[in-house]
Amino acid sequence: MFDFCFVSCEHGGNRVPRIYRSLFSGAGDLLRSHRGYDIGALAFARRLATSLGVPLHVNGVTRLLVDANRSPSSRTLFSEFSRNLPASRRESILANYYHPYRRVVEAEVSAAIASGARVIHLSVHTFTPVFAGSVRRADIGLLYDPRRRAELLLCRKWQKHLQREDPGLRVQCNNPYRGTSDSVVTALRRRHDEMSYLGIEIEINQKFPQGNATGWRRLQALLVATCPMAVSGF
Repeated sequence: MFDFCFVSCEHGGNRVPRIYRSLFSGAGDLLRSHRGYDIGALAFARRLATSLGVPLHVNGVTRLLVDANRSPSSRTLFSEFSRNLPASRRESILANYYHPYRRVVEAEVSAAIASGARVIHLSVHTFTPVFAGSVRRADIGLLYDPRRRAELLLCRKWQKHLQREDPGLRVQCNNPYRGTSDSVVTALRRRHDEMSYLGIEIEINQKFPQGNATGWRRLQALLVATCPMAVSGF
């Protein structure tokens, strides 16, 4: 069994700090869309963390101001609303809303590893059902680094448990994104080897939180019920 586990949610909200609200005048619909935040991610992240009895770290500031799940050098760190701000204002955004979140997550991992624990980090996200005109077929994506055998085995194990409980559920690994794409998890992998740190990103199709409430609750319950089976032994 894992020594220490925690849950994070990098796109948990679409809050715009008061000082930057003028940048988003007239952009309410966009803020409420998948571009503003990961719809449904926070609700599931809270449920998962509560069920496991583990810490939860949430970034609630909209990704359209600054994307907490991207590296400082990423071209998409800032959106069209903030990328053309003066350098001093962009640095202020990073200092106030980006680095504090990243430091807290890193500190959680580093402290646990320093105590001799092996960490399992579950990073919760959701994805839009249609992107660039293409319908995404996955219901759930489990993202991992293929070079890290423990991550691969954990995701394959979770996939089997989920599909055994619901054979019609489309659970895919490293889809709709590659598990090595730029993210908090990827950054932490660079600092910690797989004997100390396992980083798994959970991607849920937004058709569930945006659809039938009963179906959404059922999917969450299924993920929560199978998660301990998946992480057992790691």
